[in-house]
Amino acid sequence: MTFNKGRPREAYVWIWLPDEIEPVVAGRIEMIGSSYVFNYGRSYLQRRNSLPIFTPELPLRAGAIEPEPPLLMANCLRDAAPDAWGRRVIANRLTGLQSDVVHYAELDELTFMLESGSDRVGALDFQRSATGYEPRAAENTSLNELLDSAERVEQGLPLAPELALALQHGTAIGGARPKALIQTEGTKYVAKFSSSADIYNMVKAEFVAMTLAELAGLKVARVQLTTAMQKDVLLVERFDRTGTDSGWVRHAMVSSLTIFGLDELMAAHASYQNLADSIRLRFTDAGSTLRELFSRLTFNILVGNTDDHARNHAAFWDGESLTLTPAYDICPQTRTGREASQGMLIFNDLRRSQLSVCLEAAHVFLLHEDDAAEIIANQVTCIREHWDTVCRSGGITEAGKAFLWRLQFLNPFAFEGVEERLKSALAGLH
Repeated sequence: MTFNKGRPREAYVWIWLPDEIEPVVAGRIEMIGSSYVFNYGRSYLQRRNSLPIFTPELPLRAGAIEPEPPLLMANCLRDAAPDAWGRRVIANRLTGLQSDVVHYAELDELTFMLESGSDRVGALDFQRSATGYEPRAAENTSLNELLDSAERVEQGLPLAPELALALQHGTAIGGARPKALIQTEGTKYVAKFSSSADIYNMVKAEFVAMTLAELAGLKVARVQLTTAMQKDVLLVERFDRTGTDSGWVRHAMVSSLTIFGLDELMAAHASYQNLADSIRLRFTDAGSTLRELFSRLTFNILVGNTDDHARNHAAFWDGESLTLTPAYDICPQTRTGREASQGMLIFNDLRRSQLSVCLEAAHVFLLHEDDAAEIIANQVTCIREHWDTVCRSGGITEAGKAFLWRLQFLNPFAFEGVEERLKSALAGLH
């Protein structure tokens, strides 16, 4: 089966401006050759409250804005497009084929943008029209049906049209794992499901890590566990939405990959050091933000989250400056040995999942080494003190705890070279 609707050549970008509940058209993306060129609309430029989608990438000016090579599209637009999971769902719906055999040349970037759900990350959406906004809204579908649909997508099985449309609602939320969007009692959530490829309960492990992160003083998205079809589901409260009596306010966001100006192929060069540099130059409240970023780095290492790549760090954008969003996707990753590396470089060319590297980089975050060591010691103490209670609240079995403890959580490799400095926090650890 092939996708025969025809490849779109353009899409209109609609934006929710601050405190507004209705979007306005900001401009148009046009495919020219292999690049996606953006133009702001004249009406948008004439608005008294118009804001640049992101600078310096898309400054608020008339005329064609071409992406900076090697980018084919402005990253701040790509941030709002679906990632791996969303593309699998769209490919299933449009072609009926398993994602690994879909000829992606038939499903180009504009197709993914226009076929994904409208309740996407941040404050943008993509439409075929510049005059009338028609959201690709969610169907009234139960969590059980969404979970069943996600499992069918993983198996490469076609979906019934009504379920395909329901699952489509969450296709523009980033990441590779199965997920959907739901709304209950005036709150919007990302519902994260287990995957057939999981070798342990990653849904519960993420719940434990996110809960411990909040207890350790990090600013994180709120999470809760629920079940559907006798399977665990993690509900992550969306922080890019605020409900009002009139409707939903959307908050503009960009990923760190966009802040760095890197494309997906260059993501391996992204680093905490570069993000710290950007925080000093462009973020609100730089001092406390740098401390927060350092704390997230060390906590990721302590809980075995090596998936801390540049799209898993983001910032709110108000048209002038950036503010770090709450942390998300803190999930212990599969690990079979002692050694591990972080998704982003930490300092210079070092990415080893070791606290000694973090202490060496402390000055980058405007921290004295003693202050950095105290942050780490407090996190270790917090994890140890709350481990049993949080695991119990997450329904982690004793076997599950044994699998995670000292492999994902507090792996000895993390402490090599700093054992003496953290002697008090590590005393009696086994």
